[in-house]
Formats: sequence, C-alpha cells, structure tokens
Amino acid sequence: MNPHPLTSFLPQVLLATLMLLAVPWAEAGPRLPERDTFYLMPTVEGLYACEEGLKQSNLKGIDQVNHYCIEHQLDGATGINRLLDQLEPGGPKGQVQVGYVATLQLLALYKREGSNWVIDDRKLGVYLQLLANIQRPVVVYLSADHFDSQGPLVDGLLEDPRNLMLLRDGKPAMANYFGYRIVPYTLQPDDTIAVNHYRYTALKHVIKRLGQLPKAVQDRIIAVTLPGELHQMFTDFESGTGRYQDIRVTDYSTASVAGFRRWLAEKYGNLQKFNAHHGSHFARFDDVPAPSKDIHQEPLTSFFEHYDAFADGTLPIAGWLWDPQQRIKQLDLYIDGSRVGPVPRGLNRLDVYRALADVTTPNVGYRYDLDVSRLTSGQHLAQIVASDGPRPYLLGQVPFAVKHADNKRFLLTSPDGLKNVNSIGGLSGVKTSMDLPKAGTTVYFNPLARDWNQYRGWQVRRFMDRLYQVGREAGLPAHKIYSHQILPGVNSSWNPQLFAVEQSLEKNTPWKAGINLYGGATNSDWVRTFLSQRQLTDYGVPEFNPQQWKRPGVHLEAMRSHYLAGARFISPYYLSAVPDRYRGNIQHGVNAMELRADNPKDGSDQFYQAIRQFAEY
Repeated sequence: MNPHPLTSFLPQVLLATLMLLAVPWAEAGPRLPERDTFYLMPTVEGLYACEEGLKQSNLKGIDQVNHYCIEHQLDGATGINRLLDQLEPGGPKGQVQVGYVATLQLLALYKREGSNWVIDDRKLGVYLQLLANIQRPVVVYLSADHFDSQGPLVDGLLEDPRNLMLLRDGKPAMANYFGYRIVPYTLQPDDTIAVNHYRYTALKHVIKRLGQLPKAVQDRIIAVTLPGELHQMFTDFESGTGRYQDIRVTDYSTASVAGFRRWLAEKYGNLQKFNAHHGSHFARFDDVPAPSKDIHQEPLTSFFEHYDAFADGTLPIAGWLWDPQQRIKQLDLYIDGSRVGPVPRGLNRLDVYRALADVTTPNVGYRYDLDVSRLTSGQHLAQIVASDGPRPYLLGQVPFAVKHADNKRFLLTSPDGLKNVNSIGGLSGVKTSMDLPKAGTTVYFNPLARDWNQYRGWQVRRFMDRLYQVGREAGLPAHKIYSHQILPGVNSSWNPQLFAVEQSLEKNTPWKAGINLYGGATNSDWVRTFLSQRQLTDYGVPEFNPQQWKRPGVHLEAMRSHYLAGARFISPYYLSAVPDRYRGNIQHGVNAMELRADNPKDGSDQFYQAIRQFAEY
C-alpha cells in the first residue's frame, strides 16, 4: 500500500518445505529444489534520474532533474544498473535472478497541447528506452489507481465529480498518504467518463508501444501489473485502516447508487422476491436506499438506511496472542457458552511487534468474523478459549448485543459463558489482548447493508475486469497480466469492509494474482492457506517487505517461502536511485523501507543483505 514509484517439482517443493520447518536457515544450506526462474524485482525510485541531470548544480529538486532528463531523452539506467549490480553482480543468472519494477503512471503521461490533453511520447519514449538499456528482467507496473495522482491533467479531472468516488455527503474521499496526494477515481467502467477515457487510451497506447519493442526487450518483461491497489475508499486513509467507529466509505455518487438498484434487481429477480427476503415493502427499486446513516448517531427514515461497520451482520472477534513457548495448540470461539469453531491465528500485527520488545514476530494476530444474522435479538457473550491440549484457558471475553429490525422482543438478560476454564495468566510468558469488539457493542443487522457491501466489492471486481479486457484487446499477453492488489484480511486489526476487495482476489479471475505483502504477511501460514483455498498459483507479490529486525534469517525465510510456494516474482520495496541531497529532511514511514546497507530502520539493511545472499542461487 505504497505510492512510491516508487508440476513436476511439487513433490520436491513439499519435501523441502517440511525440512525447513525443522532446520533453521543458517543450517539448511543451499537446498532449494529446482523450479522455473524465481525473480527478485525491487521497486525502483528514480527511473528518469539520468547521470547528466544529477550533475547539473542549477537543478534544485528531483522533479527538475526528471524534466531535464526527459527533455534531453536521457534515462536513469546507469544509476539503476549500479544498484542492481550490487545485489547480483555480473547480471541475472541462476535459479534466482534480480530485476526491477518499472512504474509508469498512466495519467501522468499526459501534457496539454492547445485545448487538448495528449500523451507525452517523449516521456514514454524515455521509459521505453530505460527498458531497453537495463539488461535485466522487469515487471512493468502500469499504475492507474488513486496513487496515479500527479501531473496537470489530474487537477482538471478533479473538477468533474463523475470522475470520482463520493462519500455520503457528496464530497470525494480525498486523502494524503505521507504527504502524497490520493485521488479517489471512480470505479464506474463507463468509457465516456473522462478519467476512464484517459486511463484506457493511455493503457492501449503504452501496450502498443511495448509491443513494438525489440523481441529481446519484450522477452525481459516477465509480468505487467495493473492498475495498483484497486479498492473502495474511506476517510483517514493514512491511518484509518483499522477504523470501526464513525466509518465513512464510498461510493455514493449518483451513478453508483443507481447501479446498486440495478444490481439488486438482477440479484433478486423482481421486487416481490426482494421485499420477501428483506421483510420490506418498497413499491419500486428506485425507492431502495443505499445504506448510509448510522443509527447510533442520527434518526432514520427507515431501518434500511442504517450503515456502520457492523450493519451487514459481521462482528470481528479479534486480538493478539504472544506465546513464545508455543504451548497453545488452538483457539476456539464460544458464543453464550457454545463452541462456534476454531479461530484463525497467525495474522499480521506489526503494531504489536513494534510496541513490545520481546515479541519477535508480527504474526500474533487472531480474528474470527462472526455472522450475527442468525443470533437472536438480545445480549450475547463472546469468549476466546485457548487450549494447550487437555486444559482450556480463557484468552478473553466480551459482551455484545444484536438487534434485528423485525424483532419485537429484545432479551436483556446476560447469557452464561463457558464454565470451568483456567485463567490465561497461569501460562507464564504468554501475553494477549482482545481488541475487537468494544464491550457493549450493539449490532443492528440490516440485510440491505450486506447487499451494499457485496455490491461495493462487485464494483471493484467489475472495474478490474474492464481494465483486463482493455489490456487484452490492446494485445497484452494474458500470461503476463497480474493484479497489484492489497490483502486487508491478513491484518487482523484492519477493517476489510473499508476496502471491499475480496471478489477481486477469488480463484476465477482471468488475470494472475498479484498481492502486496508487508510485515508478517510476507511469511504467513494464513497467506499460504489463502493461496491454497483459492488455488492461486504462479502468483506475484508486487510489493514485499518483512519490516522486521529482531530475528536473524527472517528475510531469507520469507523469500524462500515464496520460492517454494511457486511465486513467479516478489518485489522488494524499495530501492532508490535518487541521491540523498534531493530529499531534504523529509522522513516518514515509507523512507524506513528503503533498501540499503546503511539503513537499519525496519530491518532494511538486513533485508538488503538477504536479497544479495538469496540472489546467489
């Protein structure tokens, strides 16, 4: 989630995986099973930073350097080659090869020519020249999401609300990401919408130009990822990924709400079936609201207007558990004293890893998304119970309530929980906290809110389908097209409903899966299960950084895990060919991930050395 442009071998793979579980990296040695080439493709900043431009003392900022280099048809290949040669001296070779990610923002390609906006072929020409001048494999990243927000064209697009996803109040969900402008472009696929016209036109033009490159250059393109992290938008974008209170989401534009009603008509077939399913009495689909009002804060005209983080009937029971001796074998969820099922664990909690010195892995999160739609109206008790074999321990418990629109009776009595469980304090060294939900949370279940969230996810999937279609029709080979998608569910403290990306991550997508992984997600049993359940093979990781520093070997283990799982490539985030003197004193979370031998932040120096070591295979 960063704007910085920044079948024959399966038995051996499985055997090697089992061996790795018992043997630390340092003792395992070079026991990698043979497979197709595995590519380490760092994201690189400074594609246009040519050597000649960097020598011009009168150019005060990197933007001026880039402009100079483009005007003189010069590229940053020299500096980038120098960076990549430090990771894999002598060029790409062996089972593991080092290449790079070359990011191209499609809307930023445009320049004004008279009263029209046209593609700046000089800028595109320098980009294509770079691909030819770097004799290494490359992932071409064609960015067209909310991070494609630079350049003069974007300012004009912001003046037309048809180009944007809107919040309930009719305003666009504008945001910043560490000072970088975020623009919430519409997910409506209509070709006549201006932003789509420019995105599709640029995509077709770039693909055409890529197809005109010499075959040797085209062969070095091992993947094309698009369009970036495509998802619904929300307020407080930089730090609000885990927000459950007072959420504000998209898209409530006129076109989106009208589309929601058409979607309902298609899903339910007719109004009678819709009303029967919801217990409603709407006279026509045009009267059905897009849920947007929080019943806790404002009056409703009808219950079907209600929308908050839990309105669709999903209540996350989540927290974290640090068990350094690995004595706890399983977590289970109990509701009102009855077992519901096992609780997924090992999810990413980088915040806990950062906060507690003795926690040596971010994979300490747990989360169960409870469907409360079948629970009776009234009070309930959720309990997370851990077992080390025969003995149960109470990890945490929280009371909550459920209210259905059609229930006349609300049970006020508090139910009993599971009896005869031990205190988790009896296990020394174990640390834990239940974070969600807040005690006393009341879930007002609105079935129409469930439809709304499903529709929002469908919008994401439909727009990705359209981009894929445009790419294929323009001549982009299907086997090279990967998504560049975020995976909110691996972070147990995040609110996945803010993003609504699940349908774009299913196994039936025509494109190959590209998922961005940070922190503990880079080496995660949860992610491996996710990939297996969806039968996602030959996948890519367009952004990859473990962000860890407490345990030696963690970066090598993470890279090896994806080698064994069959990933086509992973893209360590990030290298920079921009000299320090152009950065001023600006420091933020993204800078911490710059891969270099002298950057200890987030373990970036360790990751840098691990890439060099892994590239020796």
